[in-house]
Amino acid sequence: MIKTGIIGGSGYTGGELIRLLLQHPHASLDFVFSTTRAGQKVHKAHPDLLGVTDLAFTDQINPAADVVFLCLGHGNSRKFLAKHHFAPHCSIIDLSTDFRLEDDANTGDRHFVYGLPELDKKSILEAKHIANPGCFATTIQLALLPLAKAKKLTSEVHVNAVTGSTGAGVVPSATSHFSWRNNNVSWYKPFTHQHLGEIMQSLRSLQDDAAPLFFLPNRGNFSRGILATAYTRYTGTLAEAVRLYEDFYAEAPFTHISEEPIDLKQVVNTNHCHIHLHKHQDILLLTSALDNLLKGASGQAVQNMNLMKGFGEAEGLRLKAGVY
Repeated sequence: MIKTGIIGGSGYTGGELIRLLLQHPHASLDFVFSTTRAGQKVHKAHPDLLGVTDLAFTDQINPAADVVFLCLGHGNSRKFLAKHHFAPHCSIIDLSTDFRLEDDANTGDRHFVYGLPELDKKSILEAKHIANPGCFATTIQLALLPLAKAKKLTSEVHVNAVTGSTGAGVVPSATSHFSWRNNNVSWYKPFTHQHLGEIMQSLRSLQDDAAPLFFLPNRGNFSRGILATAYTRYTGTLAEAVRLYEDFYAEAPFTHISEEPIDLKQVVNTNHCHIHLHKHQDILLLTSALDNLLKGASGQAVQNMNLMKGFGEAEGLRLKAGVY
């Protein structure tokens, strides 16, 4: 049994990690760090955990923990690691943007490996520290990686994706409170979203001349999940494209190719990503869907921990809540 800790456990991704780690067969949750909630019971921030755990937030870390998850705001993980020290054996899994790009992957004597299991599982198995991918980045990469590996991204790619309100974080904002978000939809950060860097980094690791990608993110009037549609020119047949995807994800326990068009409810509250392919004339349409808090964040972080520590990749992640 390994000891784990969470830094910044009062937000949505922190809450999901708490739930996952409390029921993990090979991990115990040793501490949940929060300077603003120290001394409060965890269920004060996550009411569904009332009766599940008596764990309280703390402003003290256990430097001897085996794995620590950083669930801090973007830009804060590097600062936190500069001020707090962990034992040499401790692995860090960061859920922010701080270490995802190759130019940012080092801090002190730590090197962070980009943690998308479907892209480079071998590197994750050998890694000490992980930069967990972003939610949009995971959704879009899983839709496009097989084409990049086959050197088929020769024409520009257009992506339109819609995300739930939890993607904006737990602190309310003008575009996340109920009266604005309900019965509403809008785009934001057109063609400039911060996840574009890591997406193109991954695609070009497989195809160095991969065509440009134009990404339009949208806010949806639901709480969790991402549905992305991507299309590009493709000269092969649909059957050939499907084989590319089935072969690429043959050993991926959480990424599945659907013969039928997909919808968001299929993946909400799971660590799965579902992908569907459709061809119209010379255009290939890829649709991908996942839960932004699980496969797009905390679930994938636990998946990475499983790989790093030699557990079964799916340990503690075979969960599905009733959603219909």
